[in-house]
Amino acid sequence: MYLDEYEKFTELDRENMLAQIEGLPEQLLKARELGFDQDLPAWSGVRQVLIAGMGGSAIGADLVAAYAAPESKAPLVVHRDYGLPAWVNDAETLVIASSHSGNTEETLSAFNAAIENGCKCLAITTGGKLAQAASSAGAPVWRFEHHGQPRAAVGYSFGLLLAALVRLGLLADPLEDLRAAVQAIQTQQKELRADRPTTRNPAKRMAGQLMGRWVTVIGSGILAPVARRWKGQISEVAKAWAQFEFLPEANHNTLAGISNPEELFGKAITLFLRAPSDHGRNRLRIELTQKSFMQEGLNTDFVDARGETRLSHLWTCLHFGDYVAYYLAMSYDVDPTPVTSIENFKREMRAAGED
Repeated sequence: MYLDEYEKFTELDRENMLAQIEGLPEQLLKARELGFDQDLPAWSGVRQVLIAGMGGSAIGADLVAAYAAPESKAPLVVHRDYGLPAWVNDAETLVIASSHSGNTEETLSAFNAAIENGCKCLAITTGGKLAQAASSAGAPVWRFEHHGQPRAAVGYSFGLLLAALVRLGLLADPLEDLRAAVQAIQTQQKELRADRPTTRNPAKRMAGQLMGRWVTVIGSGILAPVARRWKGQISEVAKAWAQFEFLPEANHNTLAGISNPEELFGKAITLFLRAPSDHGRNRLRIELTQKSFMQEGLNTDFVDARGETRLSHLWTCLHFGDYVAYYLAMSYDVDPTPVTSIENFKREMRAAGED
């Protein structure tokens, strides 16, 4: 589809994913407010936090962990699997189970193990089996209302987790920074909207660059989980292959793998995410890594975060990627909402029974 024929987007985008993307700033503020309105025990003595989730429900945890790392009073670990690590076994550990549907089997497995191990537990969900299990165990349930795909609720999964950490005294309240981030998103959004022509819309132009190419997204620090988000959005929204890498780790392995197979290089592109808040050495690594890629004949480009704060850098870069993935879906003539292959796989897992 020609991206300037935005009136035709609804022919593909039948469930209006574009509106979900456009509503992210408001969702972030609503999530923060909701997180301060719901019941939470006056817990003390929390020494570590494990957040269990998968897919769109886990990415909010990644974002919170990256943001909180420099100042959180407790380590934050994101868990994407069944069960729990052995160290999650007492009341000094808080386990937060985040599942949009409440029916994610890996997250349910982790939550049930946490209850058995005597951990403090909090469920964040729209309902489902997780809400039932938490209520039965006497654990608090933070509910939010969202009709759509889990990936479109990233503002809720982030904002509610952030509120929980603040209320438990593990993190200072970043309300002013959050407001600044929302303002930065809204300012950037003016040039990303569907009615903005391609010549003046950087997200549409980047989507054009990604057409027909194998995409790798690389970030560092607070933008490392944003690189993961870009990968997930390109795959789920545009139904296209993508992967992510982190710096500085990629300089210790991936950099050695850019010589072969040379005949595929024209079909690949690497995007480097940058922010003013990047560690100075990582900023240098991005520039030198991009130089190395170009010298080998690989296509590359930079994506620069905007705003004055770390939260602004995180959210403007993420939101830009959401728009890029959406316009890439329009370019490929695919509906950005359904994930039929994932739903079919889940049905096969259910049909096979429980372990």
